[in-house]
Amino acid sequence: GARRGAAEKLTICDVGPRDGLQNQKKQVSTEDKIGLVKGLYGAGLRYIELTSFVSPKAVPQMADCNEVVAGTADLPGLRAPVLVINEKGYARA
Repeated sequence: GARRGAAEKLTICDVGPRDGLQNQKKQVSTEDKIGLVKGLYGAGLRYIELTSFVSPKAVPQMADCNEVVAGTADLPGLRAPVLVINEKGYARA
């Protein structure tokens, strides 16, 4: 049985599509980002942080945030949080 006080359920959120790509110097294509998410999903992950709704000038890798969200919307059961740091980002999301 479970230890007293120990959690019975653990949720892991993969942040690679956002945190792992945002500082890459070479631009990663939208198709490759969507492919990464679909690959993680295919491996069984259901909680994947997709992208960040930030200024494309500040973080060019996230300029295609709307397209990445749209390109993964067909994955059943995917929990897909995004990072939003201000009101402009919220409006875009």
